[in-house]
Amino acid sequence: MVGPIVVTGAGGMLGSHLVRRLLADGHRVHGIDLRPADTTAERLAWTVADVRDPAAMAAALAGAAAVVHCASALPSYPSAQIRSIIVGGARTVFGAAASAGVPRLVHISSTAVYGLPRIVPTAEEHPREEVDAYNAAKIEAEEVVEKYRADGHCVSILRPKTFLGPGRMGLFAMLFEWAEEGRNFPVLGRGDVRVQMLALEDLVDAVVTVLHAPRAVADDTYNLAAAEFGTWRDDFQAVLDAAGHGRRVIGLPARPALAVLATLQRVGLSPVYGRLLHKLMADSYVSIDKARDRLGFTPRLSNRDAILRTYEWWRAERATASPAGVTGRTSREPWRQGALAMAKIFF
Repeated sequence: MVGPIVVTGAGGMLGSHLVRRLLADGHRVHGIDLRPADTTAERLAWTVADVRDPAAMAAALAGAAAVVHCASALPSYPSAQIRSIIVGGARTVFGAAASAGVPRLVHISSTAVYGLPRIVPTAEEHPREEVDAYNAAKIEAEEVVEKYRADGHCVSILRPKTFLGPGRMGLFAMLFEWAEEGRNFPVLGRGDVRVQMLALEDLVDAVVTVLHAPRAVADDTYNLAAAEFGTWRDDFQAVLDAAGHGRRVIGLPARPALAVLATLQRVGLSPVYGRLLHKLMADSYVSIDKARDRLGFTPRLSNRDAILRTYEWWRAERATASPAGVTGRTSREPWRQGALAMAKIFF
C-alpha cells in the first residue's frame, strides 16, 4: 500500500492493537481518536478529532490507502448518543473516504445486528432485526456503508462477536474482580448457555487479512468468532479456577434473577443492558464458515484461551487497569457495577 492506513478509534481497545500490528508490519498509519496518542512511532501520524467532524475526516483521509473504521459507542450510552456516534460517524468517515478516493474501506460492525436470532449458528444471510438502540444503530450504519459498496467502492464489513484480550474491561472486570477477591460468581439458570466470543488477536488478524485480500474477496460481509467455545459456566469457572480460591459458579433461579436485573437496568442501577439479559438465557453463536472458506480465517484461540489471557493481563495490570474515577465510557474501562456491587456479600 502506497499511502497510510487510517484507523478510526485508534486509541480504543481494537484500534490501539491494530495500530501496533500495522506498524509492526511496516505500514504507515494515521490514527484518529478523541484522545491523544499514547505512543509515538516514525510511521505514525495522529489526529485528535471526532469522527463526526467532516472537515477533520476529509483532512485525515486525504491520500489514504485504506481506512479501518473502528470508532463506535457502547450499549450503555444514551440512545441519541449511540446513534449519533455509530451512524453519524460511519456516514462522515465513509463520505470523506469516498470523496478522497480511498480504495479500500473496512467497517467494524457487530453480530449485534442479528438482534436475538432464532437460528444458531447464525449465518451472514440471517435478517438484521432491531431490538434496542445499540443494535439498531449498528444496523443503520451497515446500511450506510453498503450504499458505498453499491456505488462501486470496495467495502469490507466485519461482524465480530464480543472480543476479549489485553485492555478489555467492561463487564468482564466484574468477573475478574470477584474472582480475585475469592468470591463465587453467579449465572442465570444452570449457566449451560453456549456463548461464542473472539480473541482480540484473531480479530486483528482478520482485519489485516481483509486489507490485503483480493477485491473480490474483501468486498463482502463476514462473521468473525472463535471456532472453539463452551458455556458461560465453562468460561467463568476457568477464571475462578485460575484465581486459585476454590470458588465456583453458582446458578440462580433464572426468571426471578432476570426480573431483578431488568428492573435495575431500567432505573440505571446496573450496567447490564436489555439485549444482554436475553443473551444470558439463550445460545448465541454464529457461523464462521464464510470467513474460513473465503478469507482463510482460522481463529487460533478458543473462548477459554481468550478470557484467561484477558484475566492474566488484568491481574498483572489491575493497579492501573481500574483507576479511581473511571466512567466506564469505553471497553478499556471497568463498568460501574452499581447495585450489583452490593450483591458481593452473598457470594
